[in-house]
Amino acid sequence: MKLLLHTCCAPCSIYCIDSLRDEKIEPVVYWFNPNIHPYTEYQKRRDCLKQYTSSIGINTIFEEDYGLKEFCKKVVNNIETRCQDYCYLVRLEQTAKYAKENGYDNFSTTLLVSPYQKHDVILKIAQEIANKYEISFLYRDFRIGFRKGQEKAKQLDLYRQKYCGCIFSENDRYAKQMPKR
Repeated sequence: MKLLLHTCCAPCSIYCIDSLRDEKIEPVVYWFNPNIHPYTEYQKRRDCLKQYTSSIGINTIFEEDYGLKEFCKKVVNNIETRCQDYCYLVRLEQTAKYAKENGYDNFSTTLLVSPYQKHDVILKIAQEIANKYEISFLYRDFRIGFRKGQEKAKQLDLYRQKYCGCIFSENDRYAKQMPKR
C-alpha cells in the first residue's frame, strides 16, 4: 500500500507513523499547512518535522505554501467555522490531489491523532474529497496514542506548539489570560 500522510507537525506524527509502521504500512509524510501562522511558527513546525523525519528515516515531501493572505481571505467572514471551512478542507484536498497525481493508493492525516480536533468533521471532509479524486482515504482513530506521542516528543525534545496553528487558534488558546478592557 502506498500511503501519503498529511502531517501538521512532528509531535502529532509520532504515534501515527509508529502505529502505521506496526501495521507494516510505510507512509510518505506530506507537509502542506498554509493555515499555520505566524511565519516563525510555520518555520518551527516545518523544521522540527524535517529533523524528526530525517532521524527516523522516513520519506517526506515538503510543499511550501505559507498562505497567510489566502487564509485571511477565506476565513474572515466565518472565523468560528474556519477549521472545517478552510483548514481541514484545503490541507486534505491538496493531499488527496497530490496523492492521486503521484500514484498513491491512499491518503490520511495526522489530524486524526488530536483529541482537540473535530474528528467527525475531518472524516466527513476526507471521505468527500476521496470520492472527488477517486482515491481511498485511510481512516484510523489515532487519538488513543495522542498522549504517548506527546510524551515521546517531549523525550526527544521536539518543538511542541502551544496552539493548533492559525492566529485565531492562538488567540483562543490565550484568551483567558488576556487582560479585560
